[in-house]
Amino acid sequence: MELVHSPDEQASFLKKLSWVDWLYAVSLIAGAAVVYSRYGGSMVLFAKGILSLVTGLLVIEGWYWKPVRLLVAVIAAVGLFAVSLYHGDLARAEQVFWLKYLISSQSAIMWMSALFVLATGAYWLGLIARSAFAAKVGSSLTWSAVAMGLIGLLVRWYESYLMGHDIGHIPISNLYEVFILFAIVTSLIYLFYEGRYRNRQLGAFVLTVISAAVAFLLWYGFDRHAAGIEPLVPALQSYWMKLHVPTNFIGYGAFTVAAMAGAAYLLVNKGWLTDRLPKEEILDDLMYKSIAIGFAFFTIATILGSLWAAEAWGGYWSWDPKETWALIVWLNYAAWLHLRMIKGLRGPVLAWWAIGGLLVTSFAFLGVNMFLSGLHSYGHL
Repeated sequence: MELVHSPDEQASFLKKLSWVDWLYAVSLIAGAAVVYSRYGGSMVLFAKGILSLVTGLLVIEGWYWKPVRLLVAVIAAVGLFAVSLYHGDLARAEQVFWLKYLISSQSAIMWMSALFVLATGAYWLGLIARSAFAAKVGSSLTWSAVAMGLIGLLVRWYESYLMGHDIGHIPISNLYEVFILFAIVTSLIYLFYEGRYRNRQLGAFVLTVISAAVAFLLWYGFDRHAAGIEPLVPALQSYWMKLHVPTNFIGYGAFTVAAMAGAAYLLVNKGWLTDRLPKEEILDDLMYKSIAIGFAFFTIATILGSLWAAEAWGGYWSWDPKETWALIVWLNYAAWLHLRMIKGLRGPVLAWWAIGGLLVTSFAFLGVNMFLSGLHSYGHL
């Protein structure tokens, strides 16, 4: 998927769009118009801008990356069906068959978890047995898991409003919810590169990390009873959260894919699995592009976080542990990109660095919540 730059290229690209592409775009715009007509009166200008931005991005993404069209259609259809089954009563989540066993928020998230684990097994089988069919099954299971996860989050969003208008909020506010977001975003970034490079062999590595996240999610949800929907604390009652958190996790997801590309690079460099994994040049390119994209989004997320901090606490930066470790992550990947782009460094050093970078990022994401305290204490274990 190459970006279009010149007007001639843009015109050529638009001419190549099929009626399905235009139907997809019109359907999304029509859906956004319905939302605006129904809820526009209670939406502030910021919310209206976000609705327009997300609609436009989904249209463009669906045009450039065709599988997104089907994903959006499935999520919209199943999500609306799930919402229609509630009839305004949250108790129906345990009474209606479809909700209880398939598409209530918790049911969908459990299905997401199971599908990710199955996908991991399929990818490893494909890698070890050189089975293209098993790898293809792994890819299909990953797409299915992403769909179920997004359906789960959307229905959870609706369920929060059924609990009370003052409780309702976008489900990206606590550690349980953001682990779901991490699994979904990381999978989508990997699936994009899987299609771009026409290679499924890295899926075993990336899905292993996602399955580890799922294992934590299940432990955290069941052992710590963290799956319940709770009201937002005052500092989180901000529209900045809707921008800062997803942007941040695009960065985390991209850094994860880069680290797994680095791990595969090291194996190939040592002469292991060379007949099963992508070539060093492909892995190096994937590692670089993932870190570049992750760094860009992480930078934007850090700026948005500073603006949010100014609104919530009266200052853009307070050297809170979370902020300090975010700066460490930023400096780590800035140095990685500098050495590769300016100094021309290549090879195992950058691969090891990418893996180490994920460890640093993991501590900034989770370790700070476990061992340190500060203003960002919303996700204690």
